[in-house]
Amino acid sequence: MNRPMQAASSVEEIKVGIAEWQVSRAPGRLLTLGLGSCVGIALYDPVARIGGLAHIMLPDSSQFQDRGNRAKFADLAIPDMLEEMLRGGARRGRVVAKIAGGAQMFTSGDRHLSFLNIGQRNTAMVRQTLEKLDLPIVGADTGGNFGRTMIFELEDGEVYIRVIGKPLKKL
Repeated sequence: MNRPMQAASSVEEIKVGIAEWQVSRAPGRLLTLGLGSCVGIALYDPVARIGGLAHIMLPDSSQFQDRGNRAKFADLAIPDMLEEMLRGGARRGRVVAKIAGGAQMFTSGDRHLSFLNIGQRNTAMVRQTLEKLDLPIVGADTGGNFGRTMIFELEDGEVYIRVIGKPLKKL
């Protein structure tokens, strides 16, 4: 479910679910939980203080007939979210990206099954889509074999990564 940009009051926390994206402006916070093989993409315009956060599940929509939920796919969610930010006053030349997730949550002894590493494929497509849109990645925490929570502060564009058993990490 994708909602048009919302004005956040005081420090409203907006949760972004799996296969969703949200756009809002400062003050506020966007948050997504459970980034395993999924990738979280935070886009931010520091002048307009408008940000968007997507939680994508799959890399490439072209391999699926049902594209009803565009937020599920990296190649569709990122451009859609950017367009909503631009409608809200962001300027393309100022928007930067931070990404997290793309873990390999399940391992197999069979190296031939590496094509099943959806986390790696998600990360690669996110990077490719951001490059195509000419959006620089200024922070990343991807890979590994653990889940993450992504916390995006719209006041200053800071992104924090929470991993169970580890200290909070600032991207």
